[in-house]
Amino acid sequence: MHLELVVPALFPAQGLPPASLPALELLLARGRRSEAAAADLETWLACAFGLAKSPRETVPVPAGALTALAHGLDPGAYEWLRADPVHLRAERDHVLLVPSPAFALSAEEAQALALALAPLLVGRFELHALRPDQWCLRLEAEGGEAIVAQPPITLAGANIDPHLPPKAWHPLLTELQMALYEHPVNTTRERRGEPVINSLWLWGAGKLPPAASGPWQSLSANDAVATGLARSAGMRHRTPGAGAAEWLERAPEDGRHLLVLDELRGAQALGDLDALALRLREIEERWLAPLLAALKAGRVGMLTIHVPEAAASFETARGDLRRFWRRPRPLAEYAITQA
Repeated sequence: MHLELVVPALFPAQGLPPASLPALELLLARGRRSEAAAADLETWLACAFGLAKSPRETVPVPAGALTALAHGLDPGAYEWLRADPVHLRAERDHVLLVPSPAFALSAEEAQALALALAPLLVGRFELHALRPDQWCLRLEAEGGEAIVAQPPITLAGANIDPHLPPKAWHPLLTELQMALYEHPVNTTRERRGEPVINSLWLWGAGKLPPAASGPWQSLSANDAVATGLARSAGMRHRTPGAGAAEWLERAPEDGRHLLVLDELRGAQALGDLDALALRLREIEERWLAPLLAALKAGRVGMLTIHVPEAAASFETARGDLRRFWRRPRPLAEYAITQA
């Protein structure tokens, strides 16, 4: 079996508290490294499933249509957008974006907010709150200037002015923001001292592309874009589960499989180094240590770790573990090298 892991934000910024990550450090040291173009997770997945030849291509990832497909909707021939709930915080001379990993939003709150916004969209859009943090807009008619924007998680704490949609979209956003501002859900959240949901972040515009394809027999992911691509490709898919031991119990003995572990992105985007260190330890204990043991035992024949934004992949076969002269280094030191 060849198992490929995609782990965004694996190489954190400097300042991460020291952590013991022996399995990860050994795999990085003994693996054969290859280079690619740096990309965010969505762009890496689009390239991996054949929507683009390289991350250098400026091909928008149709995250809205893929998310709809991932949640069992038929995207049809419509244009879709992701319209994720966010908190915008006004500073002295700019506005900062706070994405959903920074706050809790219940399913009941999400549905109440979405229901209040629906009348403002009649005849133009259809809103679907598929998960509290994943909303989609289906465009009811063609036309309008295209939106090219990054996922909100990549803009956490950033000045959003350079990333706003075209001016033609501003009146709609203003209407939605006014309705959100006055909603009882936000009044209650404000009393509790929680961030209010005061805007939607529009990104991932496009129609569902022609059938995707990839070299894997299965995909395991919690990410909606990844799941949508797997469905488009007719590929077996499931959630990763609790860890490698559970995953290996259900996995076939051979074939090539893709596993997306995106737990680090939220902590890194928010600059929470303690949470990032905790997530790293969990990935080490639940995934990498058992997978290293499976590689040594021959249950896994090859293990590849992809780090999209670092433009690097590390491929390790069982025989590579004998390269004792390639001594493991602490991840913090590795991260400095990649900065």
